[in-house]
Amino acid sequence: MRAYLIFTGSGPILILTTYPSVNDERLVAKLRHKGIAKFIAYEVPLERTRALYGVPFEAIAADLAGQEDLRVLDFNGHHIFASFRLSELGNPIRHGD
Repeated sequence: MRAYLIFTGSGPILILTTYPSVNDERLVAKLRHKGIAKFIAYEVPLERTRALYGVPFEAIAADLAGQEDLRVLDFNGHHIFASFRLSELGNPIRHGD
């Protein structure tokens, strides 16, 4: 499982996914289906995300168990930015033109 902070046209979202990469075409197709055609993503530490989100994280992780999919953990940009330090973000991953 991986956690990504994704910057979209309508604001940042935090997702959990069982896909191996945010560039996995199946994940990209699901984001596109949700209206997200281009984005900038940062992988965030999974254990830090688990510690910050607690029960909601565990519920979503359990829902994802045994399948390849994604779930939005948080869509409140202010909360996401207050929760993570910029130094915790991985390298930016860009998708789209």
